Amino acid sequence: MSIGAGLVGLPNVGKSTLFNALTKSSVPAENYPFCTIDPHKAITPVIDERMPRLQKLFNSQRLIPATTQFVDIAGLVKGAAEGEGLGNQFLSHIREVDLILHVLRCFEDSNIVHTSDAINPISDFETIITELGLKDLDSIEKRLQKIEQLLKINKSNPVQEKQLQQEKVTLEKIKIAINNSDWEEVRALVRATTVEMIPLICAKNYLIIANIAEAEIADDGYKNNPHYNTLVAKFGGDRVIPICARAEYELSQMPEEEAAEFMSMMGLKQSGLQTIIEKTYENLGLITFFTCGPQEIHAWPIKRGTNVRQAAGEIHSDLERGFICSEIYNCKDLFETKSINALKDQGKIRTEGQNYSVQDGDIILVKFNV
Repeated sequence: MSIGAGLVGLPNVGKSTLFNALTKSSVPAENYPFCTIDPHKAITPVIDERMPRLQKLFNSQRLIPATTQFVDIAGLVKGAAEGEGLGNQFLSHIREVDLILHVLRCFEDSNIVHTSDAINPISDFETIITELGLKDLDSIEKRLQKIEQLLKINKSNPVQEKQLQQEKVTLEKIKIAINNSDWEEVRALVRATTVEMIPLICAKNYLIIANIAEAEIADDGYKNNPHYNTLVAKFGGDRVIPICARAEYELSQMPEEEAAEFMSMMGLKQSGLQTIIEKTYENLGLITFFTCGPQEIHAWPIKRGTNVRQAAGEIHSDLERGFICSEIYNCKDLFETKSINALKDQGKIRTEGQNYSVQDGDIILVKFNV
């Protein structure tokens, strides 16, 4: 399943450092713009506390967690929509991701250059989203020209003509919203439309990563950071994730016990990276189902609302093609009863057909014939 989140920001805001921490990889993170030219992609496991519990119940040999793909996209600059700073190439990479993670600098450090004179994360966000909007305007204009041509061709097809007219009206409204820098209105218009639309970058779902200083990690010191508070006031606390990219990278390089000791010293219940991974998973609209046995516990990420036949296809295409039915129970019920036999006695193992909508935590056994 090709679903991913892209880290986006101005040069030198800590994107590549954060990416390295997320993936324990070695993307260059030098102190100069455009160090990252090609988008670096990596798969990161999603920690799920249910998996060790399932492993004990099934006496499984190994765990295979669900994963999320992260993409480190090179720093944008003002004028990217017109090609500044290799902008066209970078914007095309953003178009391919499902969720945008806006990395915004909220720390002061004279040793790390910034593209503007002062630290202003709101201004940085506006610079980025404006460039995305300008790129979308170009796409909208081209689509509107195409619609005019199609309307002439489809005069004798009232159904097609109606759909084209609806699309035209929606695109004209979106143009106005983009020109007014009303990004929430753009997203609302895209969500509300009933006709197929061209994909728009500035309408993508997003999270805000507030990159704070190391000194602000302990005891929730970031809550006194004026830049962080400005972001929360604008975007809401649920959408803003405070993190120190430098500290998270250092943590990611430590042995597990040493990292746990450091986090305890700093009063951290979990790493900022884990918060990013969990929030990303949630905002991508993903849930997890499991296949379980003595060999392995395997967590499978799927979009919420996926039916069980489609979910079977994530395991193997033959399972979807030859799907007959599936035996399903939820791990919550298994944790309560602690045995498969007890679940059977209570009638909590069900046989479901292909249209069953998979729920988070479902354990699935697919019956098929190819």
